[in-house]
Amino acid sequence: MVPMDNLDRAILDLLRQNSRAGYGDIGSSVGLSASAVKRRVDRLVADGVIKAFTIQVDPAVDGMSTEAVVELFCRGTVAPDELQRILQNVPEVVYAGTVTGSADAIVLMRARDITSLEDALERVRIAPNVDHTRSAIVLSRLVNRSRD
Repeated sequence: MVPMDNLDRAILDLLRQNSRAGYGDIGSSVGLSASAVKRRVDRLVADGVIKAFTIQVDPAVDGMSTEAVVELFCRGTVAPDELQRILQNVPEVVYAGTVTGSADAIVLMRARDITSLEDALERVRIAPNVDHTRSAIVLSRLVNRSRD
């Protein structure tokens, strides 16, 4: 575990809000100089705490406005690595995680339209270890936080 203090956490919170924020702007918010913020950010990158600086594109603007939450049910016991192998090959999968309960995994999928979503679901369903899926189409996003 990488040791972090409250200043590191405050810097991370500000970078989550705007990864393009300047060190001086961040420093003004947390009470540090720009160079002190830069040293801390560099350390957080070197320690693997910060994995990337990226952008978030509105899926509707990007043409990927059809979203579904999919429960994935497997035949027998399937290792998480095997599920990851199956799901990584489906570009419409934007998130997947193993879960407790009757499903083996929860998958968030995004596609251009219902037809594309159906095609992607079929690519998941034909995997040898997949028994069946249960899907729910997302009608509207109520909360959308990006927390790693």
